[in-house]
Amino acid sequence: MLALFRKIADGLISLSAFVGTLGLIFVTVVVLVDVIGRTFGAPLNGGQDYTQMGMVIIVFGGMALCDKLGGHVSVDIFETSFPDRLNHLMDIIAALLGAAIFVGIAYTVYESSKLSQMLKLATNIVNLPKWYFQWALSVLALITALGMLLRAVELVLGGPHVRADKEIRE
Repeated sequence: MLALFRKIADGLISLSAFVGTLGLIFVTVVVLVDVIGRTFGAPLNGGQDYTQMGMVIIVFGGMALCDKLGGHVSVDIFETSFPDRLNHLMDIIAALLGAAIFVGIAYTVYESSKLSQMLKLATNIVNLPKWYFQWALSVLALITALGMLLRAVELVLGGPHVRADKEIRE
């Protein structure tokens, strides 16, 4: 059962990262076109709007993969002073806390999207509706929360610590 759950979560995490990659490519092209356009006195109309909304997709699209690979910044000043069981417990708590935070982000942004939709809020220059990007952020945050929750369950069941083989030693 856990293997099936991991397979589904990995698929969603890969999809999330793919969406983030598409956002990065899109923003890169927008910036390139805008810079070239400015050189010739014709900047891209709405380049700032496209870039701002694209950043939402880039950041939250890659968040789940970053967590899965253990890429988040961690300060482990005291980690070597604590017993392994305490470090393991702290990893479980951190994963659960992270999942709760991302569920909170998803819920808050989704509630905000309902207000944005009701008020027809849009970007300033090209009038991109904000709620579509808020919906995307909510879904991507839930995927991240799902990955963190799964990591906590795997740690409880004795799974490996993600960062164990990723640490940089000096």
